[in-house]
Amino acid sequence: MLDSLNLKQVLFLDIETVPQKPAFNELPEEFKKLWDKKSSFFRKDEQEAADVYERAGIYAEFGKIICISVGAVTGERDNYGFKLKSFYGDDEVKLLSEFYEMVEKLNHTKQLRFCAHNGKEFDYPYLSRRMLINKVKLPDILDIAGKKPWEVNHLDTLELWKFGDYKHYTSLDLLTHVFDIPSPKQDIDGSMVARVFYEEKDLEKIKVYCEHDVVAVAQLLMRYMGLPLIESIIYS
Repeated sequence: MLDSLNLKQVLFLDIETVPQKPAFNELPEEFKKLWDKKSSFFRKDEQEAADVYERAGIYAEFGKIICISVGAVTGERDNYGFKLKSFYGDDEVKLLSEFYEMVEKLNHTKQLRFCAHNGKEFDYPYLSRRMLINKVKLPDILDIAGKKPWEVNHLDTLELWKFGDYKHYTSLDLLTHVFDIPSPKQDIDGSMVARVFYEEKDLEKIKVYCEHDVVAVAQLLMRYMGLPLIESIIYS
């Protein structure tokens, strides 16, 4: 499949998410009860719901998206470039709506494929759920209800690496090291995003972190395809 893949049709993406509130005690009472029930499946016996609230950001029902970064390949073979754009802020409806408009516009001119690392388990369903919750229309590429598997234009660099081994998980950071790709990790990692957002209020730092992950996903796909790494990268 990768041999026939048109890189110009691929939109690489990554999202950053945080819990809906800075702390458990700021949740409405009903949501406190619902998080208590949800977290009971994974927290330790000695832990309370508040103790694991930092994990709420990974669940679309209890978290929200604060950054969507996308990237596209430019240029021609042996002289590929890469251009990035980010939608970010504390207005989730606004950034989701802007993302929808961009995706639909691009999809009218070329048949898009999304590509993300662990996208099928996280990024794509999370985006879809938050759009529905926020009453933002799903772009066609995310509206997969009733579609046959070969009609779903979702690439996943983690799934491609599994080769059918569904119990196996390999982080993007590890794969960039294995394939000798410059590490996407900067001065923060995923576990620090909520603190940077709520305490430091540094959305620019989060955007940069998200964009570096998008570049890493694109470079990983280039390695999978036996192509040289992209050297010319234009950040937003």
